[in-house]
Amino acid sequence: MTTPSVLFVCVKNGGKSQMAAGLMRQLAGDTVDVHSAGTAPGTAVNGLSAQALLEVGVDITAEVPTPVDYALARNVDVVVTLGREARLDPLPGTRVENWDTDEPSERGVDGLERMRLIRDDIAARVQRLYSTLTDSTP
Repeated sequence: MTTPSVLFVCVKNGGKSQMAAGLMRQLAGDTVDVHSAGTAPGTAVNGLSAQALLEVGVDITAEVPTPVDYALARNVDVVVTLGREARLDPLPGTRVENWDTDEPSERGVDGLERMRLIRDDIAARVQRLYSTLTDSTP
């Protein structure tokens, strides 16, 4: 049996995809191979994203944004794009999901509170994905 694998993708690979990867690593440990990337990677992890994750025991401060590796994307069990802006070249034969995550700024919520709401939305989705990848309940 092989270890299930996932690639989380957002535009800059500094916020949502890093949050999803960190939360999946915390939940899954070594039972899932976890990767993250950006379609147009930035230069650093978003500070508020990192702060919101530190509140739940996940440290992504040492992560570095990386570009999408299409060879990897074709070989993982699932590619998850986060948000509406991340666009990938077609990946025939690869399961691709889009998580149109909560965007609290559309309701006037900004700063750390915005990141907490995004974190909680992503965490719930990560738990559901983990259950499907491992056929178990976390």
